[in-house]
Amino acid sequence: MQLVVARIGRAHGIKGEVTVEVRTDEPELRLGPGAVLATEPAGAGPLTIETGRVHSGRLLLRFEGVRDRTAAEALRNTLLIAEVDPAELPEDPEEFYDHQLMDLDVVLADGTEIGRITEITHLPSQDLFIVERPDGSEVMIPFVEEIVTEIDLAEQRAVIAPPPGLIDESQAVIASSRDEEGDGDEAPATGKDA
Repeated sequence: MQLVVARIGRAHGIKGEVTVEVRTDEPELRLGPGAVLATEPAGAGPLTIETGRVHSGRLLLRFEGVRDRTAAEALRNTLLIAEVDPAELPEDPEEFYDHQLMDLDVVLADGTEIGRITEITHLPSQDLFIVERPDGSEVMIPFVEEIVTEIDLAEQRAVIAPPPGLIDESQAVIASSRDEEGDGDEAPATGKDA
């Protein structure tokens, strides 16, 4: 099975290094020296990682045969794809590969069916499950412990405890509202006594 593990960013320096946007929880395993990665578009690869280092909080990679800034810049926006055994599991039991979560049934704790995971979106702050409802509509479920209370791969389901309004907008709780009773003639508050 193929998994996208990174996206190549811009060239760094003049010796062929590139920045990468890491899309794996195991960069040391997937993006280490000697790793051979397929690419999208396929014509850019396969690429073999020659060296890797962290600079100012970003991972920099150099690939075999890429020796200058021009060659490195030509790889920009290329996806790096690793071949992964489908039976392989992450080291942390609380982590999951995307392919393990796809098509899981999403249910409430009482068994009420919500839908099925059709897509996983990776955002900087959290991941989102895109869940297709039985009526064909979609709902986004943040993949955070407070909401997704259990992932049961044996039963092929994700149990959720959604806050009011996440699944049914009519149950949403309005956190704040403006006082609309005033007639608009009141002076604005200044924090000073008049």
